[in-house]
Amino acid sequence: MKKKPVLITGATGFLGRHLLQALCQDSALQPIALVRNKKSWKSQNWTHGLKGVELLEGSITDAADWADDPRLEGLSGIYHLAAVVRHTRRDPEDMIHANVEGLLQILRVAGERKCRVVFISTSGTVGCFDSPSESADENAPYQEKTVGAWPYYASKIRAEREGRALAESLGVELVILRPPVLLGPGDHRMRATSHISRLLRGKLPFIVKGGMHFVDIRDVTQAMLRAMKIAKPRPVYHLSGTAYRLEDFLGTVAEIGRVSPPKLQLPSLVAKLLSKTSAILDSVLPPREHPILPDPVVFEMASKHWGLHSLYAKKDLGFVSRDPRETLTDTIVWLRENQPELKAKAAGDLNAAEL
Repeated sequence: MKKKPVLITGATGFLGRHLLQALCQDSALQPIALVRNKKSWKSQNWTHGLKGVELLEGSITDAADWADDPRLEGLSGIYHLAAVVRHTRRDPEDMIHANVEGLLQILRVAGERKCRVVFISTSGTVGCFDSPSESADENAPYQEKTVGAWPYYASKIRAEREGRALAESLGVELVILRPPVLLGPGDHRMRATSHISRLLRGKLPFIVKGGMHFVDIRDVTQAMLRAMKIAKPRPVYHLSGTAYRLEDFLGTVAEIGRVSPPKLQLPSLVAKLLSKTSAILDSVLPPREHPILPDPVVFEMASKHWGLHSLYAKKDLGFVSRDPRETLTDTIVWLRENQPELKAKAAGDLNAAEL
């Protein structure tokens, strides 16, 4: 029996890795990964264990170059994961273009191929608040007054709006999934887990008083698979995990990782002052690989709380978020096994404990 092709964008990312590993277990499907460069894909060690993934070279913003590939004949669905993520107000145009136009191009391909699109958006479009007591369900309005000044989240709101309108005009089934921060093993780009990595290395000197909401990437992956197969999906699903105050989140990570938590917690007024200082430095200094202070957007985001819950995900997708300590433990173990500096530090800590 011929396998049904399924297209994945953003295949080289953290979530793409987990999704491809899951799709490769389904003998009825033929995963096709849209990649910018085949050589770059093959140079990444984790891709070597993926058997049967076909590569389609191209860009999400220029679908005309690859949309007619014969391997897409009978396309059963598209998982659109690709996005540019930068938390800064500096030069956002390419990010906005990729995140908005990328989805629109994918929807046009789906319209031609008459297939469903599962689009990974973000909880930040609706679930960002000043108070930890607030939370957003699938019917919540966009939080444009709060996140509209942050180009990444603004681009996701625009993508959702324009994508929904285009999907309806083309008759395409568009299923939007909104997860919070993704954690778990396998973050080969070391982006989603960067704060955990810094804490484990003892290089997170202070925190801002705010919130953190995360979900296990493996649970999100299973929800994505079900969202593609369910007979009558709803337009939006929230994939909520666990919400923490930031100091409690990092304290839990420190406890599991057996390291010291950050000692300095900045009051909101100090954080705002540092944010303004960062903005001034950002405007007068050239871009640096390791900036003196985090981007002002990062300070602003860190001071917020991220509340999310779902009316439908459990019933429709069987989505249940696992114990957060399991997620954090598996994340820490993977980081220590795959980051040389963390591996050496963990070995040194163990030797010191034995003395």
